[in-house]
Amino acid sequence: MSTTLNLMKLCVGCDSPAELEAWQQDRWSGGPARHVTRMWPKREAELLNGGSIYWVFKGIMQARQRLIGLEEVTGEDGIRRCALIIAPGLIRTAAVPRRPFQGWRYLKAEDAPADLPAGREEEPNLPPEIARALAEMGLR
Repeated sequence: MSTTLNLMKLCVGCDSPAELEAWQQDRWSGGPARHVTRMWPKREAELLNGGSIYWVFKGIMQARQRLIGLEEVTGEDGIRRCALIIAPGLIRTAAVPRRPFQGWRYLKAEDAPADLPAGREEEPNLPPEIARALAEMGLR
C-alpha cells in the first residue's frame, strides 16, 4: 500500500489564497484547476493517494488543494510536461514560513501544516511580514 505524499509550490502571480481561488474560479469555471509544470513527479502513486499541493504565498505556506490527477501535456515546443489536476477550492492551513525555491518540492504528510479549524478559513490575510513572524513563533 502506498503512503500519502504532497507537493509544495510557490504561488507566483497571486499574493494570497483568496486571490488564487478567485483566479482559478475565473479561469476554470469552478471545475478542477490545472497547473502545468516542467517535471513529472516520479512518486505519482503516493501523490494520488490523497496528496495535496501546498501553496506558498510570499514566503508563507497558507493553503492546500487536493491533487486528483496528473496528465501529460506537450507544449508547442514539443516538450512533454505534467499538468497537475487540482480539486477546486482552497483549504486554508496554518501559516508556515518557507524559503524560496524553484519548481515544486515533495512534502511528507507528517511535515505538512494542519488545516485551519472550522470558522477560521475565511479570515483576512495578515500582512506577509506579520504572518511570517507569527509562524516563526509558532503562533499561527
